[in-house]
Amino acid sequence: MALPWNAAGGLQAARRILDAEGMDRRLFLTVMGTAITEPAHGWLFAPPVDFVTRNSGSPLPATVVDHLDQIIDQLRRMDDQLGGGALLGLVRQHLAYVVGLIEHRRYTDSVGRRLHATVAELLRLVGWLSFDAGQHAPAQRFFVAALHAAHTAGDRALGANILGFASCQAKDLGHVRAAVSLAETALAGYPGGTPRVSAILHLRAAEAYANDQQTTGCRTAIDTAFDRLTDAVPEHGEPGWCYWINEAQAHAQAGYCYLKLHDWPRAQEHLHAALSLQDTAFSREAALRQTLLATAYARQDPPDLDRVTALGNTAINTLTGEVDSARCVGHMSRLATHLTPHRRTPAVREFLDRADALTASSSSRSV
Repeated sequence: MALPWNAAGGLQAARRILDAEGMDRRLFLTVMGTAITEPAHGWLFAPPVDFVTRNSGSPLPATVVDHLDQIIDQLRRMDDQLGGGALLGLVRQHLAYVVGLIEHRRYTDSVGRRLHATVAELLRLVGWLSFDAGQHAPAQRFFVAALHAAHTAGDRALGANILGFASCQAKDLGHVRAAVSLAETALAGYPGGTPRVSAILHLRAAEAYANDQQTTGCRTAIDTAFDRLTDAVPEHGEPGWCYWINEAQAHAQAGYCYLKLHDWPRAQEHLHAALSLQDTAFSREAALRQTLLATAYARQDPPDLDRVTALGNTAINTLTGEVDSARCVGHMSRLATHLTPHRRTPAVREFLDRADALTASSSSRSV
């Protein structure tokens, strides 16, 4: 958590977390309080890395990095359909291979920076997969290592995106003030980004504000995100990793925010829009949106139990047979808690039994 902000420090961060992965992950401790935000502040003020070269070993052509990035693109899309628990081992292996290239091959400064950017995105992806699988302490370390690698690469957009994911995890862990700080640091560290990147960062901020009950800040961030999504794409394009942000995802995150603000009608409106616009390739997101929408119907007064159980059962079908996501199962468990007072209703009782079985199965896989 406290390594120098240079090429050696970034590589050491990646190697340390990879080597530690051979240990029992339950030996990791989740970082608490302000310690979560210290690496973010280090990234924000660290001076740029001057040179990223290696002068020994066999040369590494730039085309190899092209192929590596194509593989990462496919891994991201597999995650959309299968969930974090299904892919962790595969992506860790790919990360270890690329770190080995940095350590042992010869490359120019431009290729070196691209390699470190590739490692940063792989570290970010493993952090996200770990978070999605409920492995929070390792996920935090992967995000920190990813931030170091992004700094070495000189890629501020990528670093800001990593902080956005770290903010998302922090608010799920209940570290609301840290989530706000991480999201605001991401915006401060990469102001004026491309439309999609800016939309991602503002939606992360909106989620953090919603959990902190900052209604005005949340709504402003949501409006800014939707506005940016309508801006023209710049000639140089957008980063490949921001492919997932679109109108459907923006509605989904806005719906989540209004759920946290206890505005059930607005939450329902946005989540319905997300479900109607979504791409079938995003299986995990569909299950999450159905669960959140069911929660909005469960929390309204009176609850719409028919809609709740219909949406909830559809989400359980996906989370049982297709997607391995402890994060989504956690949302399902919270939905079940809201329905406990209505357990005498047969349809609710059947749904709760299915939700309990799903939670038990997910817990056994995460041990």
